[in-house]
Amino acid sequence: DAGSSHTAMFVYKWPADKENDTGVVSEHSMCDVEGPGISSYSSNPPAAGTSLVHCLNQALRDVPKENHAGTPLYLGATAGMRLLNIMNLQASDAVLSAVAATLKSYPFDFRGAKILSGEEEGVFGWVTANYLLENFIKRGWLGEWIHPQKKTLGAMDFGGASTQITFETRDTIEDPRNEVMLKLYGQAYKVYTHSFLCYGRDQVLKRLLSKLLQAESYQATIPHPCWPTGYHKSLSLSSVYDSPCTEKERPSLALNTTITVVGSGNGSLCALHVSKLFDFTTCSFSRCSFNGIFQPEVSGNFIAFSAFFYTVDFIQTVMGTPVHLPSDLKDAAKTICATSWSELLQKAPKLEKRLSDYCAVSMFVYLLTTKGYNFSNHSFPNIAFQKKAGETSIGWALGYMLNLTNMIPAEEPSSHKSMLYNYWVTLILLFVVTTLTSVVTAVCLLWRSKSIAI
Repeated sequence: DAGSSHTAMFVYKWPADKENDTGVVSEHSMCDVEGPGISSYSSNPPAAGTSLVHCLNQALRDVPKENHAGTPLYLGATAGMRLLNIMNLQASDAVLSAVAATLKSYPFDFRGAKILSGEEEGVFGWVTANYLLENFIKRGWLGEWIHPQKKTLGAMDFGGASTQITFETRDTIEDPRNEVMLKLYGQAYKVYTHSFLCYGRDQVLKRLLSKLLQAESYQATIPHPCWPTGYHKSLSLSSVYDSPCTEKERPSLALNTTITVVGSGNGSLCALHVSKLFDFTTCSFSRCSFNGIFQPEVSGNFIAFSAFFYTVDFIQTVMGTPVHLPSDLKDAAKTICATSWSELLQKAPKLEKRLSDYCAVSMFVYLLTTKGYNFSNHSFPNIAFQKKAGETSIGWALGYMLNLTNMIPAEEPSSHKSMLYNYWVTLILLFVVTTLTSVVTAVCLLWRSKSIAI
C-alpha cells in the first residue's frame, strides 16, 4: 500500500483448500516502510525501490519458503502518486519502474505496480470493511451460505493526499462518474463513491498555509490561528508550493524565501480559514457535498478509518473528550486550538511530530463531515471511527487483493463444499445420537438385571 505519506506492506493468508470461501482471509502480518511515501522520491527513483527492501525481507520470513513462488505480490499506489503523475509524468513512471524492479527481484509472483484511481481506492475500502464485517455473505454453523439481513456499511477514508466517501444508496446517482455497480456473491450493489484529491491530511495543511500566506501578503512573520501558542516554525515557500494542490496560488516571490509562522491558537479564526478550502456555493445537481460534486443523502452506518480514526482517537484519548455528536467534535477542535504548545507536549510527548496540526485537522474533519458530507445530529452518531475490524486493518488494500485474486465471486458460491460439510455434521450427529442411545440402553439393562437379582 504505497500511500502519499508512507508505504505499508500487508501479508494476507487463507486456507489453501478454500480459495473461494468467504470470511477466511485474514491479515497475517504487516510492515511499515521507513521514510516517506514513494512519490517523494521523484528526484531519486532508485531510492523508492530500496526503501521497500526491509519489509520485503520480512515477507521472505513471514511467508513459508515453499509458498514463495505461488504467493501473488501487488503494489497499489494512491493519491501521492496521482499528484506526481499530474505534475511530472516522467518522474512518476520512473518511480513505478524502480519499485517494480525491486519487487521483481524477490521470489514472489509479482503481478504489477499500479496507480489506483480515487474511485478504485474508495470502492476497495468499502469492500474491505464490509467483507471483514461479513455484511456480504457468511457461513452458517452447519456450513450453509447465508446472506445476512444486514445493510452494508458506508466507508470514509482520509489519507495524506485525498479523502474518499463510499456508500450503498437507493437514490438516483445524478452524476454517472460517481456510480459503481457491483455484483458480489450473487447480490447486486449500487454504490456511490467520490474521491477528493488535495483533501488528504498533508495537502489540506499545505493549502491552509498557502491561504494564510496569501491573506498576510507573504510578510516575514505571519500568525497561524490553527497552531498552538508558543509554537513557531520557519518555512521556505518551496515547501508549501511544491504540490499541484497549491501551485495555482504560487506567488511571484522566489521560492527559497523563508517565512516565520507563529501559532496564535484561535479556534474561531482557524475554522474560518479552514472553511475557505471548501466551495459550498456551486451545485448543478439537486444536491451536492461541496465543490459542485453530487452526493445523495448519507444513510445507514459508516466506518471512518485512516486519519479520521487517528484524529478522533487523539481527541478521545489525549484530550479526554468523547465524540458522539458534531458539537463534541467542534468543541474538541476549539479546545485543542486553545491549548498551548507546552501543554500539548506534556499531554502527548510521543506525538510531537504532528502535534501542532491537530487543531487544524480536527476542525477540517468537523467541517468535512457536517458541512461537506451533511452528517447531522441524527446521522453523525452512526459513524464508527475505527482502525481495524478484528485483527485486520481497514483500508483499500484487502479489497484490492480480493478483487485481483478473484476471491469474491460475482455469483453465489457453489453449495458443493457446504453439502460435504453438512454430510459430516449429519454423520457426527448420528454418531453422537447412536452412542448416547447405546449408553442409555446399556445402563437400563444393567439396572434391570440388578433389580431381578435382588
